[in-house]
Formats: sequence, structure tokens, C-alpha cells
Amino acid sequence: MAKKRPQTKAAAPQRKNGAGAAGADVVVPVVGAREPCPCGSGRRYKACHGRAASHAVTELVQRPFEGLAGECDWVALRELVPAATVELTLKDGLPEGVPSVTLATVLPMAWPALRRDDGSVLLGLQNDTPSGDISRDLADTLTRALTAEPGTPVAAQRVDPQGPRLQDLLDPAAAFEPAVHSGFEFWVPDSENATPEVTASLERANAAAIPTVRLTSVDSSYWCETPEKNHLRWVMPYPEEKLLDALARLHAAGTSSLGEDTRLVGSFRAHGLTVPVWDLPSSMTAEECEKPAAAFAERLAAALADEAPLTPEERRARGGLTNRQVTLS
Repeated sequence: MAKKRPQTKAAAPQRKNGAGAAGADVVVPVVGAREPCPCGSGRRYKACHGRAASHAVTELVQRPFEGLAGECDWVALRELVPAATVELTLKDGLPEGVPSVTLATVLPMAWPALRRDDGSVLLGLQNDTPSGDISRDLADTLTRALTAEPGTPVAAQRVDPQGPRLQDLLDPAAAFEPAVHSGFEFWVPDSENATPEVTASLERANAAAIPTVRLTSVDSSYWCETPEKNHLRWVMPYPEEKLLDALARLHAAGTSSLGEDTRLVGSFRAHGLTVPVWDLPSSMTAEECEKPAAAFAERLAAALADEAPLTPEERRARGGLTNRQVTLS
């Protein structure tokens, strides 16, 4: 039986022979780029309805996780955290034969998803995605994983630009609570039955993982240990311009650090959110960051509420922060 192709809804162009209504809503199957367009225009698909479909698939969505519970942690797990898992709750409940759905930062061999032997589903977050909308790509992978044969990985594929997004599939009221792991042993609960390929992938992943801890005193803040110095990277939900103003006020006042020998060194953008970064001494543990981070959160809240124009010193501080900002996605 031929594989059913996804559908895309678009306005039909005027046919060369005059048949068909220009601008009418029709459902046009997605076909190969060089095949004749199914709408009957006589043109190749890529030059007809494929243009709109391609644009819809490739257009970058700046905040793909907006509207999901735990948006800041979604960004952190996508960009910052080596090994973590989160139990996901579907809007319509779990299908029969699927005992659980778990988001994982990375899966063996960079699989987009895996249906385990017991029917449970693992969904990988840090994979390359085929379109500019990570949410739609992940939703497509998740949908296919729910019906995959137990014991099989799910491959990436081109997504239907009209297909669902994570926001359509996940329960927005469910808690999003990441569990950060020291390694990737969660891949293989029964390590004795792991294949040589999975075992080798596990060893490589564990060797490359940077020790990371999620703070408990504040939201979406992650301590990590590196050879030269430690860092705190904190994904924040505030509008970028307002947050930079607040950080500049604190920086100019000398209150932007997290204690002795710590320094706010800049920030980066990731999936539409801003992530301030602090350098920490190599001796400073995650536990020792908890109280300073909570105190900083209080100072930041006051600075965010300040509506006064920036002083010249604060504007200079803001310029320095802006110059040290980079964009990851």
C-alpha cells in the first residue's frame, strides 16, 4: 500500500487552461518537489503549492516553546543541559499500550525518538530539526513515536506545515519538572541487554557531559562545572529590553554579582529568551549558589519594577552587556 502523504491547505492558483478558481481553498497533497503539482496547474510542485509549503516549514519560529508549561526549562534543556529527562502529560491522555512519554535531552545515536520494548516513548530534544519550527518538528516525531512498533527508534522526516505543534498535544496545566542526571544511564534501564552500538554511544555521551545541576531556590537556573571555572546560566522569561535595563541598573550599582569572585559576564539569546551568564570560582558549588541566586532574584525584581530612565552610568553598563550578548538560535 502506498504511504499516505501529508496534506497542505493553500489557495489554488489559476490553471493555465482556465479551469479551477484562483484563490479557492483546496487540499493539496505534498509531493516531490519536481513532480507535477496535484492542484492541476501544470507546474512543478516546488514552483506552485510547494512554495507556500516550503516557506511554512522553513520560516523560523522565534519562540517555539512559548505557551508550554516551563518554557524557560525547555530552552535550558535544548541548549544548556547535557543529560535530563521530564515526564510529559498529553492533553488527551496516553494511548493504549503507551505507559509513559518522557522528554530527554539526547537519545542514543541521536535518534529523534524511541519506542521502548515496554511501549513507553522517549522524545529527544537536542536533535537537528528539519524545519524552522522546533515545536512542530517535535510534535510530528512524538505523534509517530506513539504508534511506532515497540523496540524501534523513530527517524526524522519532513513535517507537514499544517501539522500539530507541541502546544496542541501537551497538557498546559501539567507541571514541567526536569530531572538532571550525571550521565545517560537512563537510556538503558537494563544495561545488560544494550546493543554494542548503544553501549558505545552511551560511553561517548557520558565522556562529553559537563556536570550540571538545576538550582532549587530560583526557576530555570543551571550551575555547571568546567575545568577552568564554573558558571551559572539562568533562562529568564522577561522581555529582553526590560531585562537588559534591569541588569544594567544592578551592574552599575555593583550588585549584579552572586558574591565574592563572581561576575555577570553577559548573556545570550536562545529561542526568544535571554540567558544571563555568571562566571563563578571553580570552588563554588551548586549548593553555594542557592542563597546568592535567591537574593539576586529579589534585587532583579526591584530593578524590573523601576520605570525611571537609565542614568548615564547605567546606559554605559547596558552597552557593555549588549556588546557581550550572542544569539544561539
